[in-house]
Amino acid sequence: MGGLNLEVFKFGTYLLFPIGIMYYFGTNLDNRFTVNDFWPKPEECNKLPQDREEVKAEYERIVARQKLRQALLEEKQRQQAQQAQRNESSS
Repeated sequence: MGGLNLEVFKFGTYLLFPIGIMYYFGTNLDNRFTVNDFWPKPEECNKLPQDREEVKAEYERIVARQKLRQALLEEKQRQQAQQAQRNESSS
């Protein structure tokens, strides 16, 4: 195959390949290739506080969570220190 025949073949291939792909897969691509429950629902998303009271409540919630996390960390460190002390005394 050479010359003009090759050019006609390449043109036909370049033109018909995308058309063939679109014909094969069809037009309802949104229904065929979607992932169910991919995007979170509005009630599952974080909401920015709008009022002063909401901001204050959110701040207090963050502070309380941080204090709880700090208390758990201190308790864990205290238990590790006691465990290390027991290990040293039993050795």
